[in-house]
Amino acid sequence: MINDSIARNRLGLGARPDDQPVADLLRWLLAQLDDYEPLPVPWRSIERTSKRAAQWTEQQAAIRNAPEAQRASVRADYQRAGRAAYLAGVEARTNSALQSSTPFVERLVHFWANHFAISVDKVPVLGFAASFEADAIRPHVLGRFEDLLLATARHPAMLLYLDQSASTGPDSVAARRASAKAPDRPTRGLNENLAREILELHTLGVRSGYTQADVLEFARALTGWTLPGQQSLEDAEQTFRFQANQHEPGVRTVLGRSYADDGQQQATAILRDLARAPATASHIATKLARHFITDDPPPALVKRLAERFLQTGGDLPALYRELVSAAGDLPPVAAKFKSPWDWTLSGLRAMGVQTVPAARIQFLMARLGQPVWRPGSPAGYGDVTATWAAPDALLRRVEIAQRLATEFGNKIDARALAPRVLPGTLSGATATAIAQAESPANALALLLASPEFLRR
Repeated sequence: MINDSIARNRLGLGARPDDQPVADLLRWLLAQLDDYEPLPVPWRSIERTSKRAAQWTEQQAAIRNAPEAQRASVRADYQRAGRAAYLAGVEARTNSALQSSTPFVERLVHFWANHFAISVDKVPVLGFAASFEADAIRPHVLGRFEDLLLATARHPAMLLYLDQSASTGPDSVAARRASAKAPDRPTRGLNENLAREILELHTLGVRSGYTQADVLEFARALTGWTLPGQQSLEDAEQTFRFQANQHEPGVRTVLGRSYADDGQQQATAILRDLARAPATASHIATKLARHFITDDPPPALVKRLAERFLQTGGDLPALYRELVSAAGDLPPVAAKFKSPWDWTLSGLRAMGVQTVPAARIQFLMARLGQPVWRPGSPAGYGDVTATWAAPDALLRRVEIAQRLATEFGNKIDARALAPRVLPGTLSGATATAIAQAESPANALALLLASPEFLRR
C-alpha cells in the first residue's frame, strides 16, 4: 500500500505546507496522469522550438553574409539571445515544479529530460535547452516511448549537441559534389555520435549486443537529419529538415534487419524498431526502478516493468501504473538519496516557496553541483547515492540549508512543519533536535539538513 512518504517524496517532489491529507494516495497519484498540463503557466511564455530554429537559421545566414571582421559580433548577439532563452527556461522549470499539483508527472518529466540528456556546455545548445523540454519531453511524457524517442532525436538541441546536423554520407550527393569542386579539401563526413548514444543510452543500453558495425550503419541511415534551412512563410513552423543530398544512399542493415533506401524514413524505421526491442524494455525498466524505487532494484521488479513495457508496446502511462503499484509493495522507507535538484526543490516546496528567480536557482544548483541542463555528458546526471553523497557535497547542502533558514526561519515553525513534510519518516532524534534548537532559523536548518530530509 502506498503511504504518504512514498507518494509525496519518493514519487513526487516533496510535500508543501498547504498540502491536505489524501485519503486514497494511489488514486491521487494516478489521477495526476489525467490532470497533467504539458505547458503550465510558467512555461507559456517560453520561446518555442520553431522560433529558436528560425533565429538559428537567421544567424547562420548572417554569418555567411557578414564580412569576416563582423562575424564574432553576430555570434555574440545570438549567444546573448540564447542565454536569455536558457535562463527563462530554468525559471519556468523551477517554478512549475514548485507550483505543480501533479508532482509525480513533473518528476517523470525531469527523469526523461535526464535520460535524453542535452548539455548547454555546447554553446549552440544554449538557446534550445528550454524548448527541448517544452516541445520534445513535456508533450510526450504520457504517450508512447517511441514517440518520445523520435521527438528527442529530431529536436534541434539533440541534433546540435551530438553533432548530427552536419553529418554527411561519404557517398552522398553533397560529399561527391564537394569532392569534385575541391578535391584537395577535406569534406564533412559521417558523424556517429547520435547513433551511438541512441543505442547505448536512449534505447538498448550498454552490452546489449549491438556492434560497431550497427553504430555505423545507423549513423549512415541518420545522415541528412538536420535543422531547418531558410524557409518560406508556409514552412516557418518547421523545426526539423531532411537534407536529402547529405543522405548516404543504400540499404542499411542494423541488428540483422534490413532497411530500405527510403530517405528519412529509413532512420525512423530503425528508431521505431529500437523503441520496441526487449533490450530497450529492460533498459528503461531498470532506469525507472532505480530512480523511483532503489539504487539496486530487484531483478524481479525490473522484469515486471519490462514485461509491461513490451505487453503495451511502450505505453508509458501503463508502465507508470505498474511502477506505482510496485512502489506500494515495498517497505515504506526513504530508500533514495536526493540529488541536489530533488533536495532543493523539496526544500523550497516545504517552505511554501512558489517562485524563484533564474539567477537564484542558477546559483544554488551550481553551488550544489547540478546546474540545470548541463550534465557535461550525454549520459546525464547520476542517479545513485554515490554520485551525490560525498562529504564535501554534504557540507555544501548544510551551507545552503543555513542560508535558506536565515532567510525563511523567522516565518516558519519547523517543529510544526517537520511532521507535515516528512510524513511517516521523521525520526524521534530529528524531532527532538528541532524542538531544542536555539532559534527558529536553526530549527529550520536542522530540518533541511536532517538525514530524513536528504532522502526520499
